[in-house]
Amino acid sequence: MDIVVLAGGLSTERDVSFKTGSMVAQALKENGHRVIMLDVFMGYLDEETNLGDVFANADQISVKVGNITAEAPDLEKVKASRKDQSDCFFGPNVLQICRKADIVFMALHGENGENGKVQATFDLFGIKYTGSDYLSSAIAMNKDLAKKVFATEGVPSPKGVALSRKNRQDDPDLLGVSLPCVVKPCAGGSSIGVTIANTKEEFKAALDDAFHWEDEIVIEEYIKGREFSVGVLEGKALPVIEIAPITGFYDYKNKYKAGSAVETCPADLPEETAKQMQAYAEAVARAIGLDTYSRSDFLLQEDGSMYCLEANTLPGMTPTSLLPQEAAVVGMNFNQLCDHLIQISLKKYA
Repeated sequence: MDIVVLAGGLSTERDVSFKTGSMVAQALKENGHRVIMLDVFMGYLDEETNLGDVFANADQISVKVGNITAEAPDLEKVKASRKDQSDCFFGPNVLQICRKADIVFMALHGENGENGKVQATFDLFGIKYTGSDYLSSAIAMNKDLAKKVFATEGVPSPKGVALSRKNRQDDPDLLGVSLPCVVKPCAGGSSIGVTIANTKEEFKAALDDAFHWEDEIVIEEYIKGREFSVGVLEGKALPVIEIAPITGFYDYKNKYKAGSAVETCPADLPEETAKQMQAYAEAVARAIGLDTYSRSDFLLQEDGSMYCLEANTLPGMTPTSLLPQEAAVVGMNFNQLCDHLIQISLKKYA
């Protein structure tokens, strides 16, 4: 097959997306496919390149990537470095090249990757892609809306309120919020802009940080507990994985700095607890319409109470990412998983 692996973009998770994309592209090449890895925002601008059989020049066209940095990327610098300086989100030749592919593997993370806008564009252009459709992606990406959808299936989530920049209120008491609490962007990812606030001073600073990234934020009750994740493939949950940060919580640095967290799969849980968490993950996928693959994150308190934090429509895809680790437990290695995600996504178009 001729496959485009789409990565990069204009998201705070830009570097993470490149890491996913490079690992997926390598696996698909090893599986015998012709693969081009594209930066959806930068595109490919070379007037001398013939796009007739663009996959014959796959290695030349594919973007080259480095390691994930310790800090989120400077998106203004990214914008300034684009050659054509167009105001179009899609870089030069991206849509043209994607239309020539048998399918696009969505390695995007964060805004305009998981919020459904790229998926909606591809639907209009007749481009096939992996993962959920535009509507399910949009619902899952909005944490406030997703929590409301969770409730329709009886899936518990932390109590919280949504807050917009124009209606900002710095006093948690007036919002009916008890401290400590968690403040986070409404549609962000990789825990960027997420803060645990213990005092009113920390609460105000947390609002400043969250509003730096987005105009809409979510404020939730703080749940102290163990952190878990559950992948779902075509409605069926994979084994539960536990994530135990060495220090702090599972923030951007702990997610992508080697040795910052201990991940255990299958998680050390009573069978009944693991099955309940898997059932909730399946219910989340069913409620939102994530009919190909997804991953839901949970917190578990000492008394056995569990809470779903969010659903990820395009989970990280490196061999050491959470979803691939879960798949490996059921006998599916990384290369097999990459091809499997393509096959189950193609069923949408049958």
